[in-house]
Amino acid sequence: MELVTTETVPGREIQESLGIARGNTVKARNVGRDITQSLRNITGGELKAYSELLTDARDEAMSRMVADAESMGADAVVNVRLESSEIANGGSEVIAYGTAVRLD
Repeated sequence: MELVTTETVPGREIQESLGIARGNTVKARNVGRDITQSLRNITGGELKAYSELLTDARDEAMSRMVADAESMGADAVVNVRLESSEIANGGSEVIAYGTAVRLD
């Protein structure tokens, strides 16, 4: 499965647009991480536990988008986008979406 942020796949021609492929996940922080990250916030530096949490969420959302595209019979997803938003205090949603297509 090819994933690109552009409208086309270099060197390939789109034969058919199949619709929007999407995948999302909602992840919550945990109390243990909040305590350690609060201490890090005081001293400065990267909040690695939160970075890892968001990386995992992005990967999961992308994987779900690919599964959605495959269920439509797609060879690729073009115009891939990622967005995140706060759902509740301590919880964030990450959504991946794009246009599922069949290539030549």
